[in-house]
Amino acid sequence: MKKIVVISIASLLAAVGLVLVLKKNSSRRDFFPAPATGTSNRTQNSSGDVSAPQPQNAPSGQNSNFFQPPLDRAAERVTKKPFGIYITPQNSPVQPERFRGYHTGTDFEIFPEELDADVPIHAICNGTIAAKRNASGYGGVLVQNCTLGNQPVTVIYGHLKLASVSNNTGDKLDASETIGLLGKAFSSETDGERKHLHLGVHKGSSVNILGYVQSQAELSNWIDPCSVASACK
Repeated sequence: MKKIVVISIASLLAAVGLVLVLKKNSSRRDFFPAPATGTSNRTQNSSGDVSAPQPQNAPSGQNSNFFQPPLDRAAERVTKKPFGIYITPQNSPVQPERFRGYHTGTDFEIFPEELDADVPIHAICNGTIAAKRNASGYGGVLVQNCTLGNQPVTVIYGHLKLASVSNNTGDKLDASETIGLLGKAFSSETDGERKHLHLGVHKGSSVNILGYVQSQAELSNWIDPCSVASACK
């Protein structure tokens, strides 16, 4: 009889304990709700921490590498001296010719109706002005420090009317911002050359405005402007 009473008491205590455990677990679920099902605006990292949503296709320095055309209908204007062409006074598409060597830039010609019209030139990238002056072979020239593929480059804009360029050395130019106007044909503004834009892209941050070099090894220090996305679009 005593054994039966003891077993009954033990069973009763076990049942009471089970009820208490279930009640405790129920309270815990109320305080720490289970994650909601369905789509969430947050992501979980490898450590299990929940973080704010990450933007899709977030740019990583793309603005500094984004090049724009220097003037409208740019691709249509490359008709005489593209990048890398070897020029001599005998074979040049421009006559008379006073230069010789590998062309370090790309020449953008004007259309006939623009001979006596203002032709605005735009910055092809974001960057500060490294130089602004008159130079032999160019007339007015402006050099801009930019970044291409996370590497420094200098961009040369040749044959400008310097009087139309309001910004000065050290000023920042944004891509597509108007720099100034092309110089007048066969004047001091172009150093006696035809009215056109010489656009060069030189590797590194040092200022080098050579329009021609004498070897392909030297030419390797320059980049074809038309190989840069949208520059000759």
